[in-house]
Amino acid sequence: MSLLRDHDLARAFDHASRTYDHLTSLNPGYRTDLLRSARRLRLPDDGAGLHVLDLGCGTGASTLALLRAAPRARITAVDASAGMLSRALAKPWPARVRFLHLTAEEVAAAGEGPFDAVFAAYLFRNATDPDALLHSVRSLLRPGGRLAVHEYSLSGSRAHRALWTAVCRGLVIPAGTLTGDRALYHHLWHSVLTFDTAPAFSGRLTRAGFTGVRVAPVAGWQTGIVHTFLARSGPLAPDGPTTTKEQAR
Repeated sequence: MSLLRDHDLARAFDHASRTYDHLTSLNPGYRTDLLRSARRLRLPDDGAGLHVLDLGCGTGASTLALLRAAPRARITAVDASAGMLSRALAKPWPARVRFLHLTAEEVAAAGEGPFDAVFAAYLFRNATDPDALLHSVRSLLRPGGRLAVHEYSLSGSRAHRALWTAVCRGLVIPAGTLTGDRALYHHLWHSVLTFDTAPAFSGRLTRAGFTGVRVAPVAGWQTGIVHTFLARSGPLAPDGPTTTKEQAR
């Protein structure tokens, strides 16, 4: 089965938005892990005076994590799925939080930013061109701005790969089939298997010109399956993404 991309993926999320919050609530640690990753940004003074971008906000779970981690920050949350955004907008938010219907690649063209920090949860493995998206994120960040990526990115261990497949076959895909969203959750399974391992995505961040790249695991059953990637923006090259030779893994 081929992976869903771009408009096909957005439409799949539109349909799944009706049951998305319920299904994710069945995942132990889902919201706790998002909050842990948002706090790993370590935004000073509760985010006072800072503008933070939630890139791929979905139904707002990652936005709420940011709001709890930096309650005084101004937050702009964007997503390509109108259905997911409608679910987010139906929830109560303070005035300093706003939502925009934009793809990740459209944010810069829309004149948004610059941002002091970017939080991207479950986004990069769905991108058609992760390197181009990373370059776009760098262009949105102030010099030295902070990036936290919370993503399904396997450790490289066969055991973690096998565990992910077992969970998807035994729980995720059957649950998605009941809601009429089998294609989306089948995509989830394969998108994780085909995406970068944690060491590979760390290398991708470095090659894209980010500095101080660090990777940290989450807790619970998702250890080795979900990671937080932390980095700072470096100076942008005038002719596009950095193309230094990949470090040996």
